[in-house]
Amino acid sequence: MSNKLDLSIIIPVYNEEENILELYEKLCCVLSVLDKRYEIIFVDDGSTDNTFETIKSIQDSNIRILRFQRNYGKAAALSCGFKKSRGEYVITMDGDLQDDPKEIPRFLEKLKEFDMVSGWKVKRQDPLSKTLPSKCFNKLTRFITGVKINDFNCGYKGYRKEVVKNINLYGEFHRYIPALAHWRGYTVGEIEVEHHPRIHGKSKYGAERLLKGCLDLMTVTFLMLYKKRPLHVFGGIGLVLGFSGIVISIYLFSLWVTGTGIGDRPLLMLGILLTVIGAQFISLGLIGELITNSRNNDDYIIKFDSYELENGR
Repeated sequence: MSNKLDLSIIIPVYNEEENILELYEKLCCVLSVLDKRYEIIFVDDGSTDNTFETIKSIQDSNIRILRFQRNYGKAAALSCGFKKSRGEYVITMDGDLQDDPKEIPRFLEKLKEFDMVSGWKVKRQDPLSKTLPSKCFNKLTRFITGVKINDFNCGYKGYRKEVVKNINLYGEFHRYIPALAHWRGYTVGEIEVEHHPRIHGKSKYGAERLLKGCLDLMTVTFLMLYKKRPLHVFGGIGLVLGFSGIVISIYLFSLWVTGTGIGDRPLLMLGILLTVIGAQFISLGLIGELITNSRNNDDYIIKFDSYELENGR
């Protein structure tokens, strides 16, 4: 296989054995009419059913299989797929048949205008217990990040190669890829996509994703603003607290010089406390500056890589 391809389709899957073959057939129908060299990358995120065996049964040299040692999550699966992809354009989609492959040409057309294009499931085929919290989450994320798209949660997205090669994902950050791309200076667009109801299998996401999503939103916001300058936030807090403590201490010192007793004043303890806490915040900021260059977040183990196997590595 050539190292340079036009298109990479990345599909993270976890216990989707019933959907794999049908999804592959639909992809082939769309990709066969595109005049592009492509690869389909299935990232098996530690499935416990026959997902891996089902993918391996497909006889197609355009398929690449990555298999994790255990379930690491969607962000890790996407990150691995991004690193292994060789296409000039990258499409990510879910493996549950809810994303329709017929949208791929529209993504590619829109990528002529934007560096990244996110799907928008206008008519989402999910229960209210998922759609209502998602709407609230999207509004909050749009307000905080400043990225004017309607659906951050949609896994159906298109990218230019340079975008996926310069985004680091971990935790639950796959929800915030548009914000991370925007923060990097890439242009972000959106298209409406058709969303189908799930027929086989069950959703892998529960109510706990809301809490994780909110916590990760705080993390992403902090990273967007202060990742390269943590001393600015911690040092700023430290300077305010430390300066307040010093001012209080100077005031008490002036009283002590004039003969006024200060040993029993609560203000003395406050001044000392603020000075110490201020110094700690500044120290924390300096430590943060020391570790900002630590960028290795690959905490997953690849158990099987079909491409390396084919090339005798």
